[in-house]
Amino acid sequence: MSACVNAILIFLALFVIFWTVIAILFRKEIQAVFDRDPAAVNFLEVLLTYSGLHAIIFYRIAHALKKLGVPFFPRWISQLARFLTGIEIHPGAQIGKRFFIDHGMGVVIGETTIIGDDVLLYQGVTLGGTGIQKGKRHPTIGNNVVVGTGAKVLGNITIGDNSYIGANAVVIKDVPPNSTVVGVPGRITKQDGKKIDISLDHIHVLDPILQEIEELRRRVEKLEK
Repeated sequence: MSACVNAILIFLALFVIFWTVIAILFRKEIQAVFDRDPAAVNFLEVLLTYSGLHAIIFYRIAHALKKLGVPFFPRWISQLARFLTGIEIHPGAQIGKRFFIDHGMGVVIGETTIIGDDVLLYQGVTLGGTGIQKGKRHPTIGNNVVVGTGAKVLGNITIGDNSYIGANAVVIKDVPPNSTVVGVPGRITKQDGKKIDISLDHIHVLDPILQEIEELRRRVEKLEK
């Protein structure tokens, strides 16, 4: 009986030590969760239950091993993370600070993807390639970029800083900084060079096609008068 109790105590001690180390090493990612998710109210809950955070932890470990030239294990870790979280991040991708994946299920980040600091992805996002060519074949995402639910950003293209990719948009061309992209294929609408708030209200994203139609309607009314 005492041996069983001792085993449980040892397990609990190792469990606490492990998650304490994780909390220290990934404090910036944890803080990013609190900064961007209003549902995040409890530190322990975020640490133990947020699949997006877990996927990033797995990625950081796999990426470090890959940089050291360790064979097989980085890819194995990324596939284990995919099994546990539903998020696939290739260990070869380069991801900046305070990266956050909200909800996360179905997110795919390709091998040659480069992601800047303070980037937010929602569920179902794909940062993928468009062919089987070697070399740089995945997107480069700037700083403070938001990619909405279900969006697909494909190929060796660049998404400029402070840009927003709307839900379900398909982007296959470069996007300048401070822009919003919506639709299939993605269409760009500038936001007057203003930095996009990371908590942008997705409901009120401007649609450039509707804007053009509205402008034509105004012109017709003006001509009729």
